[in-house]
Amino acid sequence: MAQADIARLIVLATIWSLSFVFIRVLVSVLGPFWVPMLRALIAGIALVAWFAFIRLHADVKRYWRAYLFVGILNSALPFLLFAFAAQHLPASYLVILNALTPLFAALAGAVWLDERMTFAKLGGLAAGAAGVGLVSRAGPIEPDAAFVWAVAASIGAALCYGLSGVWLKKKGTRLNPIAVAGWSQLFAGFVLLPAAALAPVAGPINGMIVGNLLALALLGSGAAYLLYFKLIANVGPTRAMTVTFLMPALGMVWGVLFLDETVTLPMLAGAALIVGGTASVLRPSRIVRPAQIKSI
Repeated sequence: MAQADIARLIVLATIWSLSFVFIRVLVSVLGPFWVPMLRALIAGIALVAWFAFIRLHADVKRYWRAYLFVGILNSALPFLLFAFAAQHLPASYLVILNALTPLFAALAGAVWLDERMTFAKLGGLAAGAAGVGLVSRAGPIEPDAAFVWAVAASIGAALCYGLSGVWLKKKGTRLNPIAVAGWSQLFAGFVLLPAAALAPVAGPINGMIVGNLLALALLGSGAAYLLYFKLIANVGPTRAMTVTFLMPALGMVWGVLFLDETVTLPMLAGAALIVGGTASVLRPSRIVRPAQIKSI
């Protein structure tokens, strides 16, 4: 991986791990519908306006269906699911469960991209599942029904991210990754708008809430998705998703510093199992395929 892409990966991990702190602050005031809608809509408007300024041709008339699909799968659904989960889970939990994203991408790749599933990868899947189970019982919050639904929503969000990365690898090679970053989020914002319009806002909205919202939208979605889709274009979706390896440690630090959250030893052990299991799943197979033997 080139040094520029490594730098993008580190910056992206920092931004996205902080995003869960912003979501936790915002969801108690704006609710689980307004947060994802405004996040996507503000980011989309800002990026599309920038596209107009730099005269980036996104060919929306031709590719609007692809932008809409990616917007729903990669932004609208996971943003909404994580916003719901943030009502019941600490930011440190959210960022740990988000680390399942490349594991789901590997599973989807085995199904749709004919990528080999080895015993080592199956062991990695088992380790990831064990990590989720450990985190789910790690404390310091009571594992009631709302907690279980929030964990399930977080896992669903990670699944959406994993599936969207595989879809982009299989179907989105003709798309400009920079254009995808903006137009997919603009479409996602419009998709979420009707539901948000019917949802109440707890309030009050003050300068801190506005600042967190702008940081979440412009950094956590705008700048972050420019980096992410650029990484997908440069190194592929599987390696781009390894950004989630860096996020749990950073996310737990931000949770302690900014939200006074508690990190327990079982949480650390669960995070290690998830990251280690996912790394095992992503490890390239050493088995030489018949096609490779033929080409030698």
